[in-house]
Amino acid sequence: MKHDSVIAKVALVAAFSSVSVLARAEEPAGGLMKDKSASAGKEDVATSGFETQAKPDAEAKDVTELKLAAGGLAAGGNSRSISATGSGKFRVRREANQLTLGAAANYGRSAPSPAESTKTTVENYQGKTRYDRFLAGGFAVFGAMSGLRDRFQGLDLRLNLDPGLAYYFVDEAKQQLWGELGYDLQYDVRRQANLDEAAAKGDPQDKTEVRHSGRLFVGYSNSLSATATLDTGLEYLQAVTETKNWRVNWAVSLTSAIAGNFSIAAAFNLKYDDNPLPGVKNTDYLSSLSLVYTLL
Repeated sequence: MKHDSVIAKVALVAAFSSVSVLARAEEPAGGLMKDKSASAGKEDVATSGFETQAKPDAEAKDVTELKLAAGGLAAGGNSRSISATGSGKFRVRREANQLTLGAAANYGRSAPSPAESTKTTVENYQGKTRYDRFLAGGFAVFGAMSGLRDRFQGLDLRLNLDPGLAYYFVDEAKQQLWGELGYDLQYDVRRQANLDEAAAKGDPQDKTEVRHSGRLFVGYSNSLSATATLDTGLEYLQAVTETKNWRVNWAVSLTSAIAGNFSIAAAFNLKYDDNPLPGVKNTDYLSSLSLVYTLL
């Protein structure tokens, strides 16, 4: 009986040892189950092979993006209208340097009845370029230049030059949250039709105007998800020479992937000018739904 008891104990120990060895064999290789950084933008993890070395922090922030968007609306019958919107954005980041280029155009015509001919109701074109130089500790210096032509704001050209200092609370390849403080030089060239209208009402205006303003801005960009991207920014400009002149601009867009490189984007833009040209409303807003194609 003692011999049988010893054999049983040995068999039992061997069985537990086999289970333990099998369990260890099925465990993944060390390091493969580490949590992926949110900035990777992917849910999958490697299941075999060697663990690759993480990129250096500066290289991990490098990104190249190029997106084109277009949308439109047409209606006929008792009322007629047609509108179109288009935009493009390019951003490249290499270590401490970032360049952003953007352009957009919006145009629309409408007629309230079949007997009337269509008239232009929306017409504006805009472009912007910006360079950021990232410093230590989340700080950056930047310079930006933008141009706007808007028929219904009475502008042949609005040129803005914006140097300043930015602080990035979050600075990743796919996500950025930052605030800006700087100076804004605004140079307006006004439409002659609006100047003539103001003169006829006894309120003559100059053809050009220069405004010097302080500028505050907060922005957020999130493209962590493989299917959704959120961009928003709020800007406040306060004139320093004539304090009655101040403006607020707000933009927000949500992009959702639909197939391959194609996405659908909903955007809203609000512009408020506390002291516009005579006869021009101080608030303009534009909402759009566009098809977006990501080239890079």
